[in-house]
Amino acid sequence: MSPVVSGAPKIEFRDVSHSFALGGGEFAALDRVSLDIADGEFVTVVGPSGCGKSTLMNVAAGLLEPDAGQVLVDGESVHGPSPQRGVIFQQYALFPWMSVRKNVEFGLKIAGVGAAERRRRAERFIDMVGLTDFADALPKTLSGGMKQRCAIARAYAVDPTILLMDEPFGALDALTRVQLQDRLLDTWSRERRTVLFITHDVDEAVYLANRVIVMAARPGRVHRVIDVDLPYPRTEEIRLSPEFAELRREVWHSVYHQPTPMERTSS
Repeated sequence: MSPVVSGAPKIEFRDVSHSFALGGGEFAALDRVSLDIADGEFVTVVGPSGCGKSTLMNVAAGLLEPDAGQVLVDGESVHGPSPQRGVIFQQYALFPWMSVRKNVEFGLKIAGVGAAERRRRAERFIDMVGLTDFADALPKTLSGGMKQRCAIARAYAVDPTILLMDEPFGALDALTRVQLQDRLLDTWSRERRTVLFITHDVDEAVYLANRVIVMAARPGRVHRVIDVDLPYPRTEEIRLSPEFAELRREVWHSVYHQPTPMERTSS
């Protein structure tokens, strides 16, 4: 069955706009984006290049300040990063001189958690992502998929209420990507954090999510919100089902058959 999520918004984007300087002018990465994400929901964001997907995540993370509008988490305005919002990027950002265990413990150490509790929590999430046999390995000895699993374990270990993931599987081969999608969903089903997941991959967007947010570019804004009425746990049978194929077609069409900026202006 699909998980039940609370009706109260965990994350609220209220008329969020953000621009970057470009060639003596400005590029509108986000234009008056409004969106609510419920507590415990898994939301994916997909869209053409330049539609503001990563900017949306960065303002939610507090890494960028909106030019206008605001982002709220649990009703409080976001101003700067917080340990309650774990961030996972496509680049693994592991410390190369630290073992898997020490990498996972790092955020806990910074937070002042004692050594015994750090080890207990690190081992729990290392086991959850299937890296117990590699807990003492250095990142240089790990595959790309294993490095990303380590990054996921590190994010979970500090006990965030929200996970913000910016194309975390984008650099991985197809088989590893599918395996990590299943591993992530298994971890999410146990821990039930709110997840905002950025991707370019339509199949990935549909397979993971409760809802898919389709963005449009120039300026970046919400084009469509598509509910994914497929049961959890997601399986190979679901991935191959007619219902999945139909949702995939719907999302694909929404991404790749959008009006051009000129067409939108003239309409």
